[in-house]
Amino acid sequence: MKKISIVGTAGIPACYGGFETLVENLTAYSSGTIKYNVFCSGKTYEKKIGEYNGAELTYIDLNANGIQSIPYDILSLLQSRKSDVILILGISGCIALPLIRLISNAKIITNIDGLEWKRNKWNYAIKKFLKFSEWLAVKFSNVVIADNQEITKYVKENYGIEAVTIAYGGDHVLQGTVDVSADDYYLSLCRIEPENNVELILETFSKSGNKLKFVGNWKSSEFGKKMIKKYCEFSNIEMIAPIYNIDQLFELRSKCKAYVHGHSAGGTNPSLVEIMHFAKPVLAFDCAFNRYTTDNTALYFRNELDLSEILNNEQMLSEQLQNCALSMKAIACSRYTWKTIAESYEALY
Repeated sequence: MKKISIVGTAGIPACYGGFETLVENLTAYSSGTIKYNVFCSGKTYEKKIGEYNGAELTYIDLNANGIQSIPYDILSLLQSRKSDVILILGISGCIALPLIRLISNAKIITNIDGLEWKRNKWNYAIKKFLKFSEWLAVKFSNVVIADNQEITKYVKENYGIEAVTIAYGGDHVLQGTVDVSADDYYLSLCRIEPENNVELILETFSKSGNKLKFVGNWKSSEFGKKMIKKYCEFSNIEMIAPIYNIDQLFELRSKCKAYVHGHSAGGTNPSLVEIMHFAKPVLAFDCAFNRYTTDNTALYFRNELDLSEILNNEQMLSEQLQNCALSMKAIACSRYTWKTIAESYEALY
């Protein structure tokens, strides 16, 4: 039985984001040949249980996000050194990889996430640190995982390394029968950051009159608060606080007429993969990451004009929207199920 330590997430049971959901499902779909040890943030979980989904849980009393993520990951790596394989999710702790390779015989597999250093939210110094961490991750890992073919291509072009492409599952979000008689609203769901084209989406809907339900952490940043102040008065736009309850999210996703996805960076985005399982038309920002995820079969926009043309021509595009919805479901079922993703990870171990 192989002992696999997972480093770099807040932990399980999943209550935070994409990597945590990945770990939740890797452990849930684990075969009998794998024993997982998952490192968890003691700051995230008041109740500390010893085991979940058959995985052993080890707690580090630091935050898994923000500046504390670096010592959190480093301590987790040091405690993982006797494992057969260390699976690292993200790059913030990879500064310690040269040392780990010296003191441990464990094989290192690193999912480098979505080119974190390119995100607009970071200042120059943080971007430089993250770029250096990415370099260390690629140089000192036995295997590099990319969640999107465009990132695999980037790793090859910049480092001469063949990364392995493994995306995310999304079928865990299906809590019942999807409502085929959709309500008259579009849905968007993301972290409220400029790179997710939040303002572009809001501005377009403010002029169109189409109904939009937009879920996000509006009060977590100055940018989000600015968006609330600017767009909360529009009666067709509902700005909804973050929702983590999977049943509530199922209800919103199930009843929407289409999904608007503004992410411009970050590889394969879990929220996009998840909505694809609902057989809804997807209007996605036109970038290589989103085109790969949706196999070039979504409807794409690059600016307000593009998005407005789609919104204002629903009837004319009805057949195209329906075909888009069917394509999203077919792609999701073939590529983005957790059983398939778990098997791909175990093949690497």
